[in-house]
Amino acid sequence: MENHIQNLHEVLSQVEGYVYPNEIELNWSVLIVLYPYITGLVAGAFILASLERIFKVHILKPTYGIALLTALSFMLVATLPLVSHLGRPERAYEIMITPHLSSAMAIFGFVYLWYLLVVLLLEIWFDYRRDMVIWASQSTGFKKSLYKALSLWTTDISPKAIALDDKMGYIVTLIGVPSAFLLHGYVGFIFGSIKANPWWSTVLMPVIFLFSAIVSGIALVMMIYIVLSKIRKIKIDMNCLDTIASYLFYILVIDFVLEGLDQIHRIYEAEESFEVLHKLVFGKLFYTLFIFQGLIGTIIPLVTLATFQFYKPKENIRKPIYLITAILVLIGVFFMRWNVVVGGQLFSKSFYGYTSFKIGLIGTEGYLMAAVWLIVPFLILGFLLWLLPPWKKADSEPEISEV
Repeated sequence: MENHIQNLHEVLSQVEGYVYPNEIELNWSVLIVLYPYITGLVAGAFILASLERIFKVHILKPTYGIALLTALSFMLVATLPLVSHLGRPERAYEIMITPHLSSAMAIFGFVYLWYLLVVLLLEIWFDYRRDMVIWASQSTGFKKSLYKALSLWTTDISPKAIALDDKMGYIVTLIGVPSAFLLHGYVGFIFGSIKANPWWSTVLMPVIFLFSAIVSGIALVMMIYIVLSKIRKIKIDMNCLDTIASYLFYILVIDFVLEGLDQIHRIYEAEESFEVLHKLVFGKLFYTLFIFQGLIGTIIPLVTLATFQFYKPKENIRKPIYLITAILVLIGVFFMRWNVVVGGQLFSKSFYGYTSFKIGLIGTEGYLMAAVWLIVPFLILGFLLWLLPPWKKADSEPEISEV
């Protein structure tokens, strides 16, 4: 009896005002925050890569291969936080094979498979097929067999075959750009279409998610490019880095304006949910929204990048500032996802109460599990960079036509 009373007191201590019984504990935790966050990194990295291939921004060539492999690495992990969150993870594959057009998440399964199999893997295969054939001829043992298998045992790298690879890769990239928009725009749609929650139900939600995804993907590639150059002890192409920073600045401005328009629209409408959302923003979400997302993740990077548009200090000053700016943007976008996913569950549908949320260190919804799903993509990326090093593509010998 005493234990029951103690548990009741612990539960009620999480509640402020009046909430429904099923709203005391949050159904979606940090793993659901990681789902749109990681998916956004994929879309943003791919769109940055497409600028070089489709729009002929050749100054971005040093980051083209890195961006593609980064997109693939994070795409392979994008759904795993969802799988970890499921009560029956062994049944997760069913969402991919069961046609269910009335389910938003089931449709995402098809979108995910389309983007992974048809877009990312095909583009990387066409882009690397010639190099894998050459690397197979230059390798021995397991690596030789692996390159042969990855190239599907093809040996033709004649000019005609290479031209066909380039043409097919270009077509796949053309398909991939709208697919990248669809991928993360659809993630925003999943939240925006839940009309029962006024924090999520806005027509701008898919657009905001999309542009914040582009911002985070560009920032991620910028960070990886700087770190890789430092690890490999090679000189950073500052023209490339400055161009990436310019794109990051422009997209960040658009993202900031869109989120501002969304908030202005909410304030102007001032629907019946306005008061509870107002207290939420200036209460439980104050630090994550205004400090981490607003100040650290948006205002400081915006001011820094805007300054560099007019005045560029020396390279040895710009490089660490670009690295810090990229990290701050990634932090800001993460907390944007946090404020959407977690913030939308902190207030009651009665509009008269709030609940609290605390993350534990261990468990399926703890800090450690979240850290695992953030670290695994970088481990995959390290393996892909070892297997398919983009900086060695230029060293391949095009004269080889048979292995």
